[in-house]
Amino acid sequence: MVAHCAFPLHAESMSIEKATFGAGCFWGVEEMFRNTPGVTSATSGYAGGTTENPSYKDVCSHATGHAEVVEVEFDPAQVSYDQLLDVFWSNHDPTTVNRQGPDIGDQYRSVVFYHSPEQQAAAEAKKNALEQSGRFRRPIVTQIEPAPTFYRAEDYHQQYLRRNGRSHCAI
Repeated sequence: MVAHCAFPLHAESMSIEKATFGAGCFWGVEEMFRNTPGVTSATSGYAGGTTENPSYKDVCSHATGHAEVVEVEFDPAQVSYDQLLDVFWSNHDPTTVNRQGPDIGDQYRSVVFYHSPEQQAAAEAKKNALEQSGRFRRPIVTQIEPAPTFYRAEDYHQQYLRRNGRSHCAI
């Protein structure tokens, strides 16, 4: 008797890519990306600072320089990086420096951390197109930087909204 695999065998294997975005409190950003078709995982964490393996308390002290970010793993055959950028740009205010809604501090800055030259070019092109579109009355302040080390946030931050029966962060 021959055992059958639960998954079909294909000559092509699924290719997973990473994208990292900071758009305010990571709870809502994580949920937003987790609900995007083609995203295989969304993990809350910290990036862009100077302290190795910072804690939430460290980041909130404003002494580390980290942003609250979400590391997104996605299947580019199902969702493009451009589509992820559209989700990012459509779900926060990229014109406020170190602030999203009531959350104020450098950890809430708007930032795209790119993982390849192609991601950098796409992020810069989207930002330029948005600036030219007139959609925002103020200049876009989103930073576009190379992806630094990503530090996973504490377990209690992961899927926080879902675990607490909420669909979005309260404002």
